[in-house]
Amino acid sequence: MLHIQGLEVKRGDFCIELPALDLAPGEVRAIVGESGCGKSTLLEVLGLILQPQKLQRFSLNGWDIARLLSDERGLCAIRARYLGFVLQSGALLPFLTVRQNIELPCRLLQSSPERSVIRETLAQLKLTPLLDKHPAQLSIGERQRVAFVRAIAHQPKLLLADEPTAALDPPQSKALFERMMALSKQLAIATLVVSHDWALVEHCGLRALRGQTDKKRTVFIDAH
Repeated sequence: MLHIQGLEVKRGDFCIELPALDLAPGEVRAIVGESGCGKSTLLEVLGLILQPQKLQRFSLNGWDIARLLSDERGLCAIRARYLGFVLQSGALLPFLTVRQNIELPCRLLQSSPERSVIRETLAQLKLTPLLDKHPAQLSIGERQRVAFVRAIAHQPKLLLADEPTAALDPPQSKALFERMMALSKQLAIATLVVSHDWALVEHCGLRALRGQTDKKRTVFIDAH
């Protein structure tokens, strides 16, 4: 589903490299590494927000992304339809309720969410009582959990989650990780999760891309 070779991106004079990545539908991988090594930057490139300086191959659900890098309208359409994002801040729209935030991606695509999946996920993450509240009425952890539900509501092909458990206590972190893995498999969503919690990554049995930093360069390779 996702195939990458020879990707390099620069932030200032710092270089981030991803030599190779192959991700199948339903597969969940973690991205780990020390603070400041470029995990979030790598996620921005994979999310078609930041353009790489070098790229040999970038294929996403059959689309040749390398050929579309100069086509912002095309990239925008692919982001909207095929990608789901969970940002550290949650990034919920403050003037919409929880229910409206979750429904927004589907409304923009004029599609219908998988309501049974959404209901089950809301219940498991203890969000059902919050549906008519606004983001300002939620805790940071609640906003992060709502952001996850919104990200999978339109059943994207690729889910990118940046520290989705950063504001959660251990039981909530475990519940969110487990639900993310279950839904990725059930809905055939390829998933990449940036996490600082190596113990949780190991507990869930996830393969990981670990950033190895040397001076002004980080290379993300499979961690064994």
